[in-house]
Amino acid sequence: MTELMTTDVRVLIDREPFDAAAMADLIEVLGRDPSRYVILRDAAQAIAEREKGKMKPSTHLRLGVADCLLGRYKSALEHLSKAGDSGLASFYQGVALENLQRWAEAGEAYAAAAQAGYDPKRSELKRVGTLRRQGRLDEARQLLEKLAGQSGSVAEYHYQRGSMLAAAGDLLPAAEAFEKALEIDPTHTGALFELAYINDLYDNDDRAIELYQQCTSRPPVPVAALINLGILYEDQHRYKEAEECYRRVLQTYPTHPRARLFAKDVAASKDMYYDEDNERISDQMRKLMEIPVTDFELSVRSRNCLKKMNIRTLGDLTRTTEAALLASKNFGETSLTEIKEMMRSKGLELGMALGGGERGGLPGSGPAAAPAYEDVSPEERALLAKPITDLALSVRARKCMTRLNIQTVGQLIQRTGDELLEIKNFGVTSLNEVRDKLAQLGLKLKGD
Repeated sequence: MTELMTTDVRVLIDREPFDAAAMADLIEVLGRDPSRYVILRDAAQAIAEREKGKMKPSTHLRLGVADCLLGRYKSALEHLSKAGDSGLASFYQGVALENLQRWAEAGEAYAAAAQAGYDPKRSELKRVGTLRRQGRLDEARQLLEKLAGQSGSVAEYHYQRGSMLAAAGDLLPAAEAFEKALEIDPTHTGALFELAYINDLYDNDDRAIELYQQCTSRPPVPVAALINLGILYEDQHRYKEAEECYRRVLQTYPTHPRARLFAKDVAASKDMYYDEDNERISDQMRKLMEIPVTDFELSVRSRNCLKKMNIRTLGDLTRTTEAALLASKNFGETSLTEIKEMMRSKGLELGMALGGGERGGLPGSGPAAAPAYEDVSPEERALLAKPITDLALSVRARKCMTRLNIQTVGQLIQRTGDELLEIKNFGVTSLNEVRDKLAQLGLKLKGD
């Protein structure tokens, strides 16, 4: 009679022999119920106390694998380095090194695991990712193509394929590949994260939140997933949930600069929005803000100026200053008076959605007008016309670009650092990131 697999994590982590079959059972059991990771942590601690002072290589192997599954990568490496020469130890050394962003060493560990016969297809597929991370894209692509015929039913193959497509900017085909990976393995952390990020880029916030929540439901949790989920919660004024995301990061990395900065921001936002129900914009106001300016009888001059400034709705006008309108070519006092009368008829004012000194006083807070590319070479014009998405900014920095309606590199370099820092949720960390990305193109922000 076939023996039924136990669901007791304590038994599985202590099983003899602790080999590929034991690992497969352990991963399956953990995948069914994330709460069992707590049992794994306690079981590993019990083994460490039991074997204290007399640990054998097999004990170090168990503890190293457990630490790796729990996201304790430095401790995992210490144990796995004493676990003897085994494919299982090499594979999880690769996992730990990869998560510590030591790509070259991780690739060597995965190669050793494959050579030792530990899940060779998966080991080689993981090595594809380390080559990609090192910028060795041709090698990564060749290895992936080599593995294609024998890996179609492996989630890691579709994840690595999607990652290669995403690296090339082909986001929609990449999303399809990540979806395929999740059909095979719904708990694949990498596929969950990348698919969440793509949905975030396309402003499918609800779907992105759902995927990030799945990604962060079981260890090891990617720090970037917690940060991105926190930002999405902030955008929906779900400050308690955002704060919890940043707290989870700081529990493991107390000095993490982004988490510390964002946690401080969300604490300030909680003070500002002490009663979310009362502060939430009513449906009636939201509908009012979405009314197109084309619904009003404006002069041709006013209509054309608004179109050039990419002002489409009354909501856009509540985020635009008088100074920004008057700075537009061919937009004068007559047009300004006309616009103000239109806003007044709906009980609104220019710039009312903005903070600062004078109403709407945020510099450059209106939609970004496209800069004129005159007196520049065709090569420079092409560089300035590059979509802002090509900079591969973090979610927080990208959200700021969206708020300012900055769509191209040329529009971005028309802004100063001080202007960007005035935008909600955009801090020094994001500013440095933007400057670094522009520096790679040989460009700077205005005034830098």
